[in-house]
Amino acid sequence: MTDNRLPIHETRKLTFENGTAIGVSNRWQGGQYCSILTEAGIVGCGIYDLDTAAEFGQAIAIAKGTPAKPLVEPEDLYEANIVGVTTLAAGYGIEVGMTGRQAVERMLQAAESSSDQ
Repeated sequence: MTDNRLPIHETRKLTFENGTAIGVSNRWQGGQYCSILTEAGIVGCGIYDLDTAAEFGQAIAIAKGTPAKPLVEPEDLYEANIVGVTTLAAGYGIEVGMTGRQAVERMLQAAESSSDQ
């Protein structure tokens, strides 16, 4: 098998008003997902299962792409609307309908608040 047949994984630092996060993009033949990892939790695409994340007490907010406009790169999440959140993410003030960028900013604020204590 040659390297050009390997799936693609990219990670990069992303800068926001309230801090920095890690953007992740994974692509393979017939699929992809992306996410933005903050110290407090993840803003990601619809591949993440909220029930499992909630069971483990994780802060997850998800956005959903479409076949015509999939969420491939972490920056695609910036303007995508949040369609679901775990209880912990809701506790950070993240709501369905806000943008992914707004959700990341709330998670960065939550991480900063918890480190101040």
